[in-house]
Amino acid sequence: MANDENDAPAKGAETESGQQQVQVKVTFDSNKVDALYTNFCYVSMKADELILDLAIDPSPLGTQVQELRVDQRVIMNYYTAKRLATMLTGAVQRHEQMFGRLEVDVRKRLSSEQS
Repeated sequence: MANDENDAPAKGAETESGQQQVQVKVTFDSNKVDALYTNFCYVSMKADELILDLAIDPSPLGTQVQELRVDQRVIMNYYTAKRLATMLTGAVQRHEQMFGRLEVDVRKRLSSEQS
């Protein structure tokens, strides 16, 4: 994930209420991280948290009804979900600027590749 240090105010910056804010630098240790691939995500909502269930859909065209096994569940508060949504939106926009529009409908993507 992206480092949020760019979002932190400069050291000694004042808020609207006149309080001093301290800049925090966050670093990540990814030496022992378990990587995960997913091509399916289901979002559930509760009053104070958002739940992402991640799975592998072996039939992404949706040609058959099946039960998917949830491989991972991510539970986060709505503040973190909003930051994640903002970062993902920015990353996808940068990708599309460099490589072209991403078609999320698999059927449309396949029909344009065959043309």
